[in-house]
Amino acid sequence: MPLRTSPLDLHDISHTGALIDLLDHYAHDPMGGGTGLSDHARINLVDALRQRTDYFAHIAWLDEESVGLINCFEGFSTFAARPLLNVHDIVVRREHRGKGIGRALLAAAQACGIERGCCKLTLEVLDRNAVAMAAYKAFGFEPYALDPAAGKAVFLQKRLP
Repeated sequence: MPLRTSPLDLHDISHTGALIDLLDHYAHDPMGGGTGLSDHARINLVDALRQRTDYFAHIAWLDEESVGLINCFEGFSTFAARPLLNVHDIVVRREHRGKGIGRALLAAAQACGIERGCCKLTLEVLDRNAVAMAAYKAFGFEPYALDPAAGKAVFLQKRLP
């Protein structure tokens, strides 16, 4: 079965169904929180994404089965005065991991970033997700520090109402 990736079409019901299904698969995984997508996300996500101009996604397919997804959002680097592309989600169905699907999705994001003139790709990963960390490192991702004496950057969050 040849692997292929395609840009996500938010007006194609088979694509939007795959988007929700793959994100729910990820959200059920311990690395995605273990609870599944909320009803709010299931109902509102596609319409909310259709309103964005900074969103990019690719779906990975084996024949007609959706087996992976990468969601990216464009940000901006003030230091480089150029856009950047943040990998917000990367999902590979559990039974298809280890087949190069994640690498193909990252390559699609990288090509999009280059096409958009981005200075870098960014992502967040749980520090105990050794498999993902190894995959990202093999693709060329690394922790960063502006000044090694100041330490490495850390991703933080604060939830809002």
